[in-house]
Amino acid sequence: MQTLIDTFKALANEHRLQMLVWLHHPALHFPDFSPECTTMQDGGWICVGKIAEKAGLAQSVVSGYLNTLKSVGLVESQRMGKWTYYRFAPNAKADLIEKLNQTFP
Repeated sequence: MQTLIDTFKALANEHRLQMLVWLHHPALHFPDFSPECTTMQDGGWICVGKIAEKAGLAQSVVSGYLNTLKSVGLVESQRMGKWTYYRFAPNAKADLIEKLNQTFP
């Protein structure tokens, strides 16, 4: 049950939830990639700098928010050089549904 509680806590922040929506549909929310952030755009990977720019928040704040989402399995990250890229975890929705089904059989 603690895993479900942690997931709901992660989703309870409006900025984290918005970032998750953006990462779920990156082509809709990040149509132009800057040259320094294009390496990982295939597969839905988005540079943390682009997410911070869109959110209007400091990159350190955005990184913290994304790490919270990562800790509950909603996003994945990959570091490439000095850049960190995030994407919606492929099984995130199915895993959340499974957590709910386990809690409410």
